[in-house]
Amino acid sequence: MLRVRCLRGGSRAAEAAHLMGAMLGRAVTGWVQKASQSTSSAAAAQPQRAVEEEHVTEPIKQECPVCSYNEWDPLEEVIVGRAENAHVPPFSVEVKTNTYEKDWSFYNKYGGQSFPEDHLKKAVAEIEEMCNILRQEGVVVRRPEPVDWSMEYKTPDFTSSGMYAAMPRDILMVVGNEIIEAPMAWRARFFEYRAYRPLIKEYFRKGAKWTTAPKPTMANDLYDQNYAMHTVEDRHKLVAQGKFVTTEHEPCFDAADFIRAGRDLFVQRSQVTNYMGIEWMRRHLAPDYKVHIISFKDPNPMHIDATFNIIGPGLVLSNPVRPCNQVDMFKKAGWTIVKPPAPLIPDDHPLWMSSKWLSMNVLMLDEKRVMVDANENSMHKMFESLGIKSIKVNIRHANSLGGGFHCWTTDVRRRGTLQSYFN
Repeated sequence: MLRVRCLRGGSRAAEAAHLMGAMLGRAVTGWVQKASQSTSSAAAAQPQRAVEEEHVTEPIKQECPVCSYNEWDPLEEVIVGRAENAHVPPFSVEVKTNTYEKDWSFYNKYGGQSFPEDHLKKAVAEIEEMCNILRQEGVVVRRPEPVDWSMEYKTPDFTSSGMYAAMPRDILMVVGNEIIEAPMAWRARFFEYRAYRPLIKEYFRKGAKWTTAPKPTMANDLYDQNYAMHTVEDRHKLVAQGKFVTTEHEPCFDAADFIRAGRDLFVQRSQVTNYMGIEWMRRHLAPDYKVHIISFKDPNPMHIDATFNIIGPGLVLSNPVRPCNQVDMFKKAGWTIVKPPAPLIPDDHPLWMSSKWLSMNVLMLDEKRVMVDANENSMHKMFESLGIKSIKVNIRHANSLGGGFHCWTTDVRRRGTLQSYFN
C-alpha cells in the first residue's frame, strides 16, 4: 500500500498530495502491467508459482505533528526548555554587549561555570511546575535532552564552552509545518541544537519539514571586537545610529527576534540578528509569507518578545519604554496597541541576562487564556480587562536565566489555519 504524508498547510498542500498520489499510482500500475507482460512466459513455465499484485490505493492522509502559524491559536503541543546543567556563558564580546555593567562582576566570576547551584535548583523546580500546569491545561509538553554544557569545544575560529537548552524560542521557529533551526550569534550556543535533535528527527519522521539555516563560522569578523569596550551610554548611542556588535560578515539570527502573525512575520535588527540573517529568512519563506523589519527605541535590542508581543489577531503588547518606530502602520491596519503596566519584579532580584520587562513575555494558550507571572498582579488586571484568563505561574528564578514564558517555550502545534491579519 502506498502511503503519502499530507502536510497541513491549506488547500494547495492537499491538492499537491492528491496529485502526487495519483501520479505515483499511475506509474506503479504501468510498471506492474509491463512487468506482467515480460514475465508471462516465465509464469507459464512455472504454473505452481502464484503472482500476487500489490494494489495501490488513494493516499492515506496523515496529520502532521507540527503546525503553527501565529502566537495565539489553541496550543496543543509545546517544547519547554531545561534549566538542568545550565552554565554562564564565557564573557566574550557578544555576551558583554548584551549585559549591563552592574552584572559584569557576575560574569567575570561565573563565566564558563554553572549558574549558582541553589538558584538553579529553584529554577528547575519552577519549570517542572510550569510543565505540570501546561499539561493540566491540555497541552502536550516535550523537553530537550539533558546535555553537559561544561565541555569546552574548539572550532577553527574560536574556543568556548556551552550554555544551556533553556530557551527553545531562541533556536527553533515553527512556520506552518516547518521547523527552522536558527543560526544563533553567541559562541556559547554553537552546539545548542544537539539538545533538540532527537525531538526534531521524530517530528521529521512524522511528516514535518526541517530546515537548518546556514551555520555561521562565528569567526572574529562576525563581531565588532571593540564594541563592548564602550560604556553602556556609548553603546546606546551606537544602536541609535544602527550599529551593533554583530556585523554583516555572514547570516545570523536568533529565532526570538521574529514574531508571527499568519502570513506576516515581524523582525528586528538586533545585537544577535543581522540583516543578512533577515534576508535569508525573507527569501526562504517567500512567497507564502512576508517578513517585515520593524525597530524600537531600544538601547540594547535582543529578542523582540519582551518589547513587542502579539497576543491575538490584531492585538499586540507594546513596551511603553521601548516604543515601536512603525506603530502607525499597525494602527493603520486596525490593530489594537496595548501598553502593559510597569513590571513588579523587585530591584534586588537577579536578572543576569534580561530586563524586568519579562513581565510581558507571556505565552498564549489560546485567545482567551494566557500564561503569566503569578506575581504580576497589574498584568492580571490588564488581561482581565481584555477578557483573557490568566494562568498564573511563578518562574522568578527561571527568569534570571534570561527568559519568560514565551522564551522558555516553542509552540509545536496550534490548532488553526494560515490567514492574513495585516493589510
